[in-house]
Amino acid sequence: MSRILIVDDESNIRNVVKEYALFEGFEVDEAENGIEAVRKVKEHGYDLIIMDIMMPELDGYSACKEIKKIKSIPIIMLSARGEEYDKLFGFEIGIDDYVVKPFSPKELMARARAVISRNSRNSSKSANLEFEGLSIDLDGRTVTVNGERAVMTPKEYDLLFYLVKNRNIALSRQQLLEAVWGVEFFGDDRTVDTHIKMLRNSLGEYRKFIVTLRGVGYKFEEEN
Repeated sequence: MSRILIVDDESNIRNVVKEYALFEGFEVDEAENGIEAVRKVKEHGYDLIIMDIMMPELDGYSACKEIKKIKSIPIIMLSARGEEYDKLFGFEIGIDDYVVKPFSPKELMARARAVISRNSRNSSKSANLEFEGLSIDLDGRTVTVNGERAVMTPKEYDLLFYLVKNRNIALSRQQLLEAVWGVEFFGDDRTVDTHIKMLRNSLGEYRKFIVTLRGVGYKFEEEN
């Protein structure tokens, strides 16, 4: 049974989401602000966090950053703001989905199941991988380059891990958008290209493993 943490300073929102989550068979925990959410993540294990952005004391974006430092837990962000900038910023810091208020509780639960399922599939494929001096620990979510740990954004990790798990397979930009940013992501190909550039910079000499397929997309190629 999957366990969800619902984080929102509005008790009526928490109650609605909790009611539907319990009906769907999830175990549910609650927090009314970001500080409480971070504390609970330190103390308990969760399969998913559904969190509002606008909260007192510690907002959802800041809480997300703190949580990602502690554990790799998928996060669905709730917001009354649907501007592209807000969504892009959320995906940049590592959220898995973005839902605009007012929302359909049934749709939210469908998204929750999809995120948990995707995260579970990715975890089941985890392994420690070596490509010359490039070491990738999928379970520990770490990357080392010639023995030095690489510092990357959450989306760089997600992008690299997806490419590696599907190595030697040509992946279109649209496939990468859907897999890494989520099927409902409203961005364009430039988002993928920008992150590929950042990722290559982080990998240094081992950027060679990420091959550009003109007119198609990218692939992680073991042999060049």
